[in-house]
Amino acid sequence: MNDEWAQLVAGIAFLWDHRPETLGVLTAAIALLAAVTRVPLSYNALNLVVRWRTALLTVLAFVLVVGLLVVMLAFVNGMYALTKTSGQPGNVMILSDGSTDEAFSSLAVGDVGDIENQPGIVREGGRPLVSRETFLVVNQPLIDAAPGRPKRRFLQVRGVDDPAMSAKVHGLKLGDGGRWFSEAGVGPLPNAKPDDAPAIEVLLGAGLAKEMGLDRKPEVIARAKNPNRLDSGDTFSISDRTWLVVGVFESSGSTYDSEVWAKQSLVGRMFGKENYSTLVARAEGAEAAEKLRKFFVNDYTKAKLAAIVETTYFENMSQTNTQFLVAAMIVAAFTAVGGVFGVMNTMFAAISQRTRDIGVLRLLGFKRRQILVSFLLESLLLAVIGGALGCALGSLFDGVTANSIVSSGQGGGKFVVLKMQVDLPVLSTGMLLALFMGFVGGLVPSLSAMRLSALDALR
Repeated sequence: MNDEWAQLVAGIAFLWDHRPETLGVLTAAIALLAAVTRVPLSYNALNLVVRWRTALLTVLAFVLVVGLLVVMLAFVNGMYALTKTSGQPGNVMILSDGSTDEAFSSLAVGDVGDIENQPGIVREGGRPLVSRETFLVVNQPLIDAAPGRPKRRFLQVRGVDDPAMSAKVHGLKLGDGGRWFSEAGVGPLPNAKPDDAPAIEVLLGAGLAKEMGLDRKPEVIARAKNPNRLDSGDTFSISDRTWLVVGVFESSGSTYDSEVWAKQSLVGRMFGKENYSTLVARAEGAEAAEKLRKFFVNDYTKAKLAAIVETTYFENMSQTNTQFLVAAMIVAAFTAVGGVFGVMNTMFAAISQRTRDIGVLRLLGFKRRQILVSFLLESLLLAVIGGALGCALGSLFDGVTANSIVSSGQGGGKFVVLKMQVDLPVLSTGMLLALFMGFVGGLVPSLSAMRLSALDALR
């Protein structure tokens, strides 16, 4: 018995720590049921069966409102997960002075060699564990886009010198069947003629490879090596050049899943940004990374630099997540108000049709409070059914990919491909909204039913 009580107390403590609102709703429901000793539940069940059309429409309203909320919260959840998993705790991003985003940074080429040989940077095989990078956003017209798809896309191109080194710094792994692009960064196309220009070799993030794969025409997808995404050997065009995919990174759940990697010397010259925008240096750990950051900001004298720990850089991008969350809450509030009035209208209509029934219940000995709870539970039952179906509908979007933007300072940001995440907090929030709508929407009509006297109801 003591073990059972201990488990009960532990369960209550867990709810209190993680979902106190759920505990509040459960407590209120128990108190509501304990307040009455006899409620005509069989009458309510029979009424729902008889008036099934009205009940069905009410349930559908709950389904739509809760389903919409779950999808919006799943989207926000995916954005939070994306920014949280991006970045390595031991990485320091070194930018030009005054820059807070790599899109606007420009490091002098002459300073790069000295910067990456400073103490505090991890060395591997006699080489500093540093990724030299140029970050670009490139417009790609989609002339042959599939029907219903956008006619252009903004691609995030990251020019790197050594793809294997850069991938190690960022904790990325190359997928099966892929290879790093060559030292020259270009290679011949399959079945190319001798006078054909070489293609620019690129690596794709897993999310972007899937997104770009959707833009192929049905006949192209039918004969593709991988119908679900672009893969090694596939090509696309930017700026009148053919780009050849030589590898796809394994999904990392980070912003790098939405990038194109190519040779820095090629893409820098092609798009007019030959300087490096960022050096990403690996320190021994989080504490060492913070010391290295302070060194480059305060003590490095050869050039004025800005530096930020990589995880902090991506955490700063979560301001977009907050904006989406606020927007989701505002939409949910407006839809909830509409849902409350819809439930209220349904319950008022039900009461007006059942006035004589209420009089009979009163004559049978049911008290006012029991009539109140009876109609209130009827409303809550519709809410539970609609909320559960809405959560089930929203759960279908778990793992679905979506496009978005995460913003940073100076108006910078990144176009990302994220996966929606439907988890227990999202589902419980949806159910709580349904219960709130059912309770508030059913309370006023229930109070109206409670005030009817037996004689007035039978007239």
